Amino acid sequence: MPIRVVLADDHAMFREGLRLLLERAGIAVVGEAENGVELIALARSLRPQVVITDMSMPLMNGIEAAAAIKQELGIPSILLTMHTDPQYVLRAMSTGIVGYVLKSKASGCLVEAVQEVSRGNVYLSPGASNTVLRGMLTKSEIEEPLTARERQVLQLIAEGYTTKELAHFMTITVRTGESHRASLMDKLNIHNTAGLVRYALKQGLAQL
Repeated sequence: MPIRVVLADDHAMFREGLRLLLERAGIAVVGEAENGVELIALARSLRPQVVITDMSMPLMNGIEAAAAIKQELGIPSILLTMHTDPQYVLRAMSTGIVGYVLKSKASGCLVEAVQEVSRGNVYLSPGASNTVLRGMLTKSEIEEPLTARERQVLQLIAEGYTTKELAHFMTITVRTGESHRASLMDKLNIHNTAGLVRYALKQGLAQL
């Protein structure tokens, strides 16, 4: 039986290229998503063996979606990204992601990554292994001051959602949304929306 995967990236043409790459190797792409919210829904309904997700996607980024899928469904994820900084790699691995593939290396190693992860192994793309070792020696680089909920609020703020809109999307009250925003500013010592946006971009939680 072929390995069943769900693929998430907000660029349709890139997803198509990955689908062709995987299907040529006998891997079945059973679903595609363009944001983290869709990815979680597809994982729940299709129950793939492996999830492959981009890091920067609208509404919910790949790291947060992968963490939720791992916690709820036990399905392992491979993060596909251009980021090689220790803070990105170790943050991903600390949330339960077990595969880290650089987009620049995808054509040569994504199939191997899927095969390894489906067997219960961890896979690091060439170029990421040294990054992990460097990050382990400087653990302060991955200290995460925010909760998962606060990170999602931060991403939505960076994407231009008002407090009322993000409250509706996250099914929370406006007052709770305002509380999350205030908590973000307090924890990060940032006192305006522009500062929150800059922080989100730097952390890879949102993209221009």
